[in-house]
Amino acid sequence: MAAKKPLTTEDRSRAIRIALQGIAAGVDFADLARQLEVLHPKNDTFPGEVFLELAADALEEGGISRDQPVDYEGIRERYLPERQFRGRTEHHRSHYALCAGAMIRAGVTPDLLGEVGWWDTNDLWIWSLYALLIYARVAAERTGEPVAVICQRLAGRHGVELANA
Repeated sequence: MAAKKPLTTEDRSRAIRIALQGIAAGVDFADLARQLEVLHPKNDTFPGEVFLELAADALEEGGISRDQPVDYEGIRERYLPERQFRGRTEHHRSHYALCAGAMIRAGVTPDLLGEVGWWDTNDLWIWSLYALLIYARVAAERTGEPVAVICQRLAGRHGVELANA
Protein backbone atom coordinates (compact mmCIF):
# COMPACT_ATOMS: atom_id res chain seq x y z
CA MET A 1 0.00 0.00 0.00
CA ALA A 2 1.42 3.39 -0.97
CA ALA A 3 1.80 6.01 1.71
CA LYS A 4 -0.60 8.92 1.59
CA LYS A 5 1.05 11.97 0.04
CA PRO A 6 0.95 14.94 2.41
CA LEU A 7 -0.88 17.99 1.12
CA THR A 8 1.24 20.99 0.32
CA THR A 9 0.77 24.74 0.20
CA GLU A 10 0.76 24.40 -3.59
CA ASP A 11 -2.13 21.90 -3.39
CA ARG A 12 -4.08 24.45 -1.36
CA SER A 13 -3.21 27.30 -3.75
CA ARG A 14 -4.16 25.16 -6.75
CA ALA A 15 -7.57 24.35 -5.25
CA ILE A 16 -8.18 28.04 -4.50
CA ARG A 17 -7.08 29.09 -7.99
CA ILE A 18 -9.20 26.54 -9.85
CA ALA A 19 -12.32 27.14 -7.74
CA LEU A 20 -12.21 30.93 -7.75
CA GLN A 21 -11.16 31.23 -11.37
CA GLY A 22 -14.01 28.92 -12.37
CA ILE A 23 -16.57 30.79 -10.29
CA ALA A 24 -15.31 34.17 -11.56
CA ALA A 25 -15.57 33.00 -15.17
CA GLY A 26 -19.02 31.48 -14.67
CA VAL A 27 -17.85 27.97 -15.54
CA ASP A 28 -20.60 25.36 -15.40
CA PHE A 29 -20.59 23.82 -11.92
CA ALA A 30 -20.30 20.24 -13.22
CA ASP A 31 -17.28 21.20 -15.33
CA LEU A 32 -15.70 23.01 -12.39
CA ALA A 33 -16.32 20.03 -10.13
CA ARG A 34 -14.62 17.72 -12.64
CA GLN A 35 -11.54 19.97 -12.60
CA LEU A 36 -11.44 19.90 -8.80
CA GLU A 37 -12.24 16.24 -8.25
CA VAL A 38 -8.66 15.20 -9.05
CA LEU A 39 -7.43 17.26 -6.08
CA HIS A 40 -9.55 15.37 -3.54
CA PRO A 41 -7.67 12.55 -1.80
CA LYS A 42 -9.96 9.68 -0.84
CA ASN A 43 -11.11 9.76 2.80
CA ASP A 44 -9.93 13.33 3.29
CA THR A 45 -11.75 16.63 3.80
CA PHE A 46 -9.45 18.46 1.35
CA PRO A 47 -10.27 20.65 -0.52
CA GLY A 48 -13.60 20.99 1.30
CA GLU A 49 -12.13 22.77 4.29
CA VAL A 50 -10.38 25.23 1.96
CA PHE A 51 -13.66 26.04 0.21
CA LEU A 52 -15.36 26.55 3.59
CA GLU A 53 -12.64 29.04 4.57
CA LEU A 54 -13.20 30.85 1.27
CA ALA A 55 -16.95 30.83 1.90
CA ALA A 56 -16.31 32.45 5.29
CA ASP A 57 -14.06 35.02 3.62
CA ALA A 58 -16.80 35.75 1.09
CA LEU A 59 -19.22 36.50 3.93
CA GLU A 60 -16.67 38.93 5.34
CA GLU A 61 -16.16 40.54 1.92
CA GLY A 62 -19.91 41.05 1.72
CA GLY A 63 -20.02 42.70 5.13
CA ILE A 64 -22.26 39.99 6.54
CA SER A 65 -22.44 40.33 10.30
CA ARG A 66 -24.91 40.37 13.17
CA ASP A 67 -25.64 43.98 12.29
CA GLN A 68 -25.88 43.24 8.55
CA PRO A 69 -27.25 39.68 8.35
CA VAL A 70 -28.24 37.70 5.30
CA ASP A 71 -31.54 35.84 5.47
CA TYR A 72 -30.80 32.11 5.45
CA GLU A 73 -34.32 31.06 4.54
CA GLY A 74 -34.39 30.33 0.81
CA ILE A 75 -30.70 31.20 0.38
CA ARG A 76 -30.05 28.30 -1.99
CA GLU A 77 -33.03 29.16 -4.17
CA ARG A 78 -32.10 32.86 -4.32
CA TYR A 79 -28.37 32.54 -4.93
CA LEU A 80 -28.15 29.20 -6.73
CA PRO A 81 -31.41 28.96 -8.71
CA GLU A 82 -29.80 26.76 -11.37
CA ARG A 83 -29.38 23.91 -8.84
CA GLN A 84 -32.38 22.28 -7.21
CA PHE A 85 -31.52 20.33 -4.07
CA ARG A 86 -33.59 17.18 -3.68
CA GLY A 87 -34.09 14.79 -0.82
CA ARG A 88 -33.06 14.89 2.78
CA THR A 89 -29.44 13.98 2.12
CA GLU A 90 -28.77 16.83 -0.34
CA HIS A 91 -30.61 19.32 1.85
CA HIS A 92 -28.71 18.24 4.94
CA ARG A 93 -25.29 18.30 3.31
CA SER A 94 -25.77 21.65 1.61
CA HIS A 95 -27.20 23.07 4.84
CA TYR A 96 -24.21 21.77 6.79
CA ALA A 97 -21.71 23.35 4.39
CA LEU A 98 -23.52 26.70 4.45
CA CYS A 99 -23.64 26.64 8.25
CA ALA A 100 -19.99 25.55 8.53
CA GLY A 101 -18.90 28.51 6.40
CA ALA A 102 -20.88 30.86 8.63
CA MET A 103 -19.41 29.23 11.74
CA ILE A 104 -15.88 29.76 10.46
CA ARG A 105 -16.73 33.42 9.71
CA ALA A 106 -17.90 33.75 13.33
CA GLY A 107 -14.72 32.16 14.70
CA VAL A 108 -16.15 28.74 15.51
CA THR A 109 -14.30 25.72 14.12
CA PRO A 110 -16.84 23.19 12.85
CA ASP A 111 -16.36 19.50 13.61
CA LEU A 112 -15.97 18.42 9.98
CA LEU A 113 -14.86 14.86 10.71
CA GLY A 114 -17.59 14.39 13.30
CA GLU A 115 -20.19 15.37 10.73
CA VAL A 116 -18.95 13.90 7.48
CA GLY A 117 -17.72 10.67 9.05
CA TRP A 118 -21.24 9.28 8.95
CA TRP A 119 -21.87 10.46 5.38
CA ASP A 120 -19.94 7.43 4.10
CA THR A 121 -18.90 9.41 1.05
CA ASN A 122 -16.13 11.72 -0.02
CA ASP A 123 -18.19 14.70 -1.11
CA LEU A 124 -17.70 17.40 1.53
CA TRP A 125 -15.69 19.30 -1.07
CA ILE A 126 -18.69 19.44 -3.45
CA TRP A 127 -21.08 20.81 -0.83
CA SER A 128 -18.40 23.25 0.35
CA LEU A 129 -17.95 24.44 -3.25
CA TYR A 130 -21.70 25.11 -3.44
CA ALA A 131 -21.44 27.11 -0.19
CA LEU A 132 -18.55 29.12 -1.63
CA LEU A 133 -20.49 29.87 -4.81
CA ILE A 134 -23.58 30.95 -2.86
CA TYR A 135 -21.64 33.17 -0.47
CA ALA A 136 -19.61 34.72 -3.30
CA ARG A 137 -22.92 35.66 -4.94
CA VAL A 138 -24.22 37.04 -1.63
CA ALA A 139 -21.06 39.17 -1.32
CA ALA A 140 -21.41 40.40 -4.90
CA GLU A 141 -25.01 41.42 -4.31
CA ARG A 142 -24.15 43.18 -1.05
CA THR A 143 -21.21 45.09 -2.48
CA GLY A 144 -22.74 45.76 -5.89
CA GLU A 145 -19.62 44.31 -7.52
CA PRO A 146 -19.35 41.40 -9.95
CA VAL A 147 -18.67 37.92 -8.60
CA ALA A 148 -15.37 38.01 -10.51
CA VAL A 149 -14.19 40.96 -8.37
CA ILE A 150 -15.17 39.13 -5.19
CA CYS A 151 -13.22 36.08 -6.39
CA GLN A 152 -10.15 38.22 -7.11
CA ARG A 153 -10.31 39.61 -3.57
CA LEU A 154 -10.73 36.17 -2.04
CA ALA A 155 -7.74 34.87 -3.99
CA GLY A 156 -5.68 37.87 -2.90
CA ARG A 157 -6.41 37.13 0.75
CA HIS A 158 -4.65 33.80 0.24
CA GLY A 159 -1.80 35.05 -1.93
CA VAL A 160 -3.20 33.38 -5.03
CA GLU A 161 -3.17 35.04 -8.45
CA LEU A 162 -6.08 34.51 -10.81
CA ALA A 163 -5.99 34.96 -14.55
CA ASN A 164 -8.20 37.79 -15.75
CA ALA A 165 -11.74 36.46 -15.73
